[in-house]
Amino acid sequence: MRITADTGRCVGAGQCVLNAPEVFDQDDDGLVTLLAHPGADEEARVRLAAGLCPSRAITVHED
Repeated sequence: MRITADTGRCVGAGQCVLNAPEVFDQDDDGLVTLLAHPGADEEARVRLAAGLCPSRAITVHED
């Protein structure tokens, strides 16, 4: 699994941080930042976070 986050699309809703705080954070402007690549136990939460993102700023790539 590979994750990309488009800060240009991010609206700062924070759904990513709420659902996968080990993987996502928000910068001082509230925009998504990636902290780490998810471990196997975090993949479901990362997919949920991507699905709940209102601006579709997070993309999960299944490698």
